[in-house]
Amino acid sequence: MVPDHPTAEQPDHRVAQSLRGFGPIGIAFVILVLLVGPLLGASLVLVWAWRTRLPWRELGFARPRSWVLTIVGGIIAGVALKLLMKAVVMPLLGAPPVNPAYSYLNGNTPALPGFLANVIITAGIGEEILWRGFLFERFRSRFGTSRRANVLAVVITSTLFGLAHYMSQRWMGVQQAFIVGLIFGSYFVMKRRIVPLMIAHAAFDIFAVLIVYYGMEERVAHALFH
Repeated sequence: MVPDHPTAEQPDHRVAQSLRGFGPIGIAFVILVLLVGPLLGASLVLVWAWRTRLPWRELGFARPRSWVLTIVGGIIAGVALKLLMKAVVMPLLGAPPVNPAYSYLNGNTPALPGFLANVIITAGIGEEILWRGFLFERFRSRFGTSRRANVLAVVITSTLFGLAHYMSQRWMGVQQAFIVGLIFGSYFVMKRRIVPLMIAHAAFDIFAVLIVYYGMEERVAHALFH
């Protein structure tokens, strides 16, 4: 028999539908996540996934077939990508060899541990949950998984990812983050796995920090172009 009054589960279900939907509440939540930054934003996304009973695989969380290969492969990919960006791509775009936003890290041992922890947690984990896992899930839910929808998702999320770096790194950071976003987003579309991207992202940023710390920025940037 159908009850004459709403059950306790029905309001809960409506809240979940609103958060997962694209009405005012759903859109407001997406905007909120984008505005509060990667660390808090990623935390909100995890709570949102739990609250709406979203399967973790929809955010890209899947157990790797081999943790060793995933970790080693992610580290190699992240370091190689940073070298490619620093020595080839950014010089071709006319970027200066030294990133002024982080030059204070050169030889700054007291600042190093905290900054490395920050790039691992905030960038490697937080940004991937936000810019790849969450936003790609939102795009899939709204536009589907056609080739056109996937291309749109990669381009738009990469653009937003790039612009999010403007305040700290200006246009040089926007350009680099946009290109990295295209690469990471394309991988995510094909594989739907976020852990390798977290590792690669963390390795990318750790290597970038170490280049600055050891005063090797100019040497790497001029490795091919003088």
